[in-house]
Amino acid sequence: MERDLRGTETYGELERDALAWLKPGSGLVRDAAQLAVSPDGGKVAFAGVMIEKLVGTPTTRICIADLDGGDVRVVSFGPNTDHLPRWSPDGSQLAFLSDRATPGQFQPYLLDLKSGAARALPRPEGWVEYLHWRADGRALLLGVAGVGADLAGAQGGVASKREASNVPGWMPEVDTGDEAHRWRSLVVLDLESGSLQPASPTGFNPWEATWLGRDAIVAIGSDSPDEAAWYSSTLRVIDPLARTARELYRSKQQIGWPSAAPDARHVAVIEATCSDRGLVAGDLLVLNLRGAVQRCPINDVDATFTSWVSSTEVLYAGHRSFETVVGVYDIVGARARELWTSATQTVGSRIYPEVAPVPGRPDTFACTAVGFLDAPALCVWNGEALRPVRRFGNDESASSLEGVSAEQTRWKAPDGLEIHGWLLSPRGPGPFALVTEVHGGPVWLHRPHYLGAGGTRLALLRRGYAVLLPNPRGSSGRGQEFASRVFGDMGGADTHDYLSGVDALVRRGIADPRRLGVMGGSYGGFMSAWLITQDSRFAAAVSIAPVTNWVSEHLTCHIPHFCEQFLGDSMTNPGGKYHTRSPVMFASSVRTPTLIVCGALDRNTPPGQALEFHHALKLHGGESVLVTYPQEGHGVRSYPAAIDFGTRVVSWFEQHMPGRAVP
Repeated sequence: MERDLRGTETYGELERDALAWLKPGSGLVRDAAQLAVSPDGGKVAFAGVMIEKLVGTPTTRICIADLDGGDVRVVSFGPNTDHLPRWSPDGSQLAFLSDRATPGQFQPYLLDLKSGAARALPRPEGWVEYLHWRADGRALLLGVAGVGADLAGAQGGVASKREASNVPGWMPEVDTGDEAHRWRSLVVLDLESGSLQPASPTGFNPWEATWLGRDAIVAIGSDSPDEAAWYSSTLRVIDPLARTARELYRSKQQIGWPSAAPDARHVAVIEATCSDRGLVAGDLLVLNLRGAVQRCPINDVDATFTSWVSSTEVLYAGHRSFETVVGVYDIVGARARELWTSATQTVGSRIYPEVAPVPGRPDTFACTAVGFLDAPALCVWNGEALRPVRRFGNDESASSLEGVSAEQTRWKAPDGLEIHGWLLSPRGPGPFALVTEVHGGPVWLHRPHYLGAGGTRLALLRRGYAVLLPNPRGSSGRGQEFASRVFGDMGGADTHDYLSGVDALVRRGIADPRRLGVMGGSYGGFMSAWLITQDSRFAAAVSIAPVTNWVSEHLTCHIPHFCEQFLGDSMTNPGGKYHTRSPVMFASSVRTPTLIVCGALDRNTPPGQALEFHHALKLHGGESVLVTYPQEGHGVRSYPAAIDFGTRVVSWFEQHMPGRAVP
């Protein structure tokens, strides 16, 4: 495989797809995320995807849409990324974050909606991850990360960018494990005086926080800044003036999405079995300030978002198998009422479903709705239907999906457990060459993502491949017992969830048994490497950001707790799962041509994992190509590297298992 593929037909095709969807330099908004509805309920602010050129990660600008007429105004102008808009309580200003001063280091800004002027606010030491208005509109709560603090895998799995220092280039980096820049903290910004007041206790690392009334803060945090410490975080109430904290709730699992009732008497959180920070999908809990817990039954939905719409009602969103669900839970009546469900569309442009409540209307919300065949649309739920406010699709992207189908599929694993997944198919009769795409996590899930935006899936479908998107045991949306089935057994029963799914499609005449491929990233990268050591059926494999040696992964990644948790074993156990579930130990059995992809900056699954498997395969005469992207972390996220990545994946499958059957 050559280093430079820019002149190839496939690279040109994927580049044209990206240009057709993103339309760089056009000034068009192509998607909407981080929605916030104005206090009067008439407008929604959001981070709108719009880019000048196909370089780096797509930038966003602060936009405002009229919920009645649908008119969209861009109200911030970069030049880098502006995001996370938050309305002031009186609706006259928008606070937001921008890295316009220093790329990668977000700081708070304030936009006056009358004048249109945006001004920089006093900046704390470090960079700001989130912000919240105090109810009186006189202060902002800032969640601040030290410059150089680690990012979660869902954020890219790298260390945040350090500022240039006046030291020679030859001088080494020094890691003692307790550098100050690794910590996170809370800061209260007084908008009248401009003062920045530290609010969190020394030695406390807040991962998420929000106001609890005017004088208190509720936060999820740990006593260490290590990414691994997130897994044992607790819920605490903080006095920002005294900088003291008391524990409100400690879970045996993980917790996320804290939100406080308007009267500051209750706090909602989500408790879940998690594999990664930021991937929290589970049970809805409500606590009073004495720590009494109310577990909220929400009809088998794994909640992924919370927001109070009154002092007694919590708006939630989440997954129930194939369905995305939005509902309201009444803590007095102890009952849930579902507002909207769909098995073809989902809401939110981020990792999991989320929506934005409309103030004063507890049964109404704004969202970005999307499906495999439905382009993103900014919508409002009016009690009967999702009413589109602004659609972001175009005829060009829609026409690329002619003949493509997306359907639900189910099958039985060898132990009788029912497994769910999505099947994407091209035009024409089967059997098709089949690529099984394994999601990350493992506690995550495949959900609808617009195919018309381009990328690897669309390119494969065009070439006659079908794509299976399995949600095996451990996936979100099937309850916590289902999610926990992968704990302590990763690479065990889940292995057969994938193989039995492929078998089912072969039996149905959809998949050609001679042309089977597998790919995936993170946990999916591990599983793609693992499957080809356990079964010889695959004609080609692509392993992205994989774990291939659990011992070296434990010692070099920033989440060693993950290894212990999901293997259910200790690194010091000779012959245990750290050895028997490591693909490198079985490289001699691999006959599948394998493309291995990694990012040089990845701290979740460091690049040495990919290198080890590549060398192990080559040592035993296997066909292996290792591709390392020097500026990427956990996954390939920026342009033009993403186009190069897609080109290599598609070309690999075409080389070893053509999409169109050869007579």
